[in-house]
Amino acid sequence: MNIIIGVTGASGSVYARQVVTAVADLATAATAAADLATQKTLVERVGLIVSRRGEEVAAWEGVEFPQHPHIERFSNDDMFASPASGSAAWDAMVIVPCSMGCVGRIAAGVSTDLIARAADVMLKEGRTLIVVPRETPINLIHLRNLTTLAEAGAVVLPASPSFYSRPADIDTLCATVTDRILTRLGLVHDGYVWDGKKI
Repeated sequence: MNIIIGVTGASGSVYARQVVTAVADLATAATAAADLATQKTLVERVGLIVSRRGEEVAAWEGVEFPQHPHIERFSNDDMFASPASGSAAWDAMVIVPCSMGCVGRIAAGVSTDLIARAADVMLKEGRTLIVVPRETPINLIHLRNLTTLAEAGAVVLPASPSFYSRPADIDTLCATVTDRILTRLGLVHDGYVWDGKKI
């Protein structure tokens, strides 16, 4: 599976770092796998697009994205990059965190940058698009734009962490959202699984 990760200027860069790291680690595992069938269920290629505001917010929040041999960085201004084309072999895209401005541009079909264009490609090609908004409260415009994306086939996965696993720190708490993202991508990963029993 080939996955694009887009990072916009919403707060919550820790979610992006966790997703990028987890997907890149799965790409490493796929490379080490002996048979192609196993590789296909993991990750072969990871594309990372960070908007200018995404870079600024990450720096403000003290988050650094990993340097990893399986991560291919694309400029958000590069409309000739492969994620901009439906003929490129990208299977899925996650935008994490996804600002409401980005949600609005995708919902309106306004592809002014590579993140919005790549998302548009995912929708038009019937591929997986997951948007992870981290905004509260959300107004009627936000709700309508998110509904438009859901009706177009996107998965709206708000960055709403869960507490029943009794996370001991911020990273573990945020991982409850990251785990949901990886699961919706169909990736096998280690994460908390609810079994109805007290910890």
